Amino acid sequence: MHTVELLEQSLETARQMGYKIRHEWLGGVGGGACEFGGHKWIFVDLALNAIEQLEQVTEALRDDPAVHVVEMPRPVQQLLGAKKAA
Repeated sequence: MHTVELLEQSLETARQMGYKIRHEWLGGVGGGACEFGGHKWIFVDLALNAIEQLEQVTEALRDDPAVHVVEMPRPVQQLLGAKKAA
């Protein structure tokens, strides 16, 4: 699977987990997950290439307990190392 497709699937998974997504030019020095205003956010740094953006998103999702209960495409599940809760 192409990196851009995997990035899009990961972003859709993040939305299903309750994240709002912002694509911002952060000069390669920012981005990632945060919470403010009662919402979970992922800031994707447009200064990074697709592989680095995918790393930002997957790093944020790995730390969220919801990763084990939300439905996601198999490639994203493998990327995150997520296992479904019994």
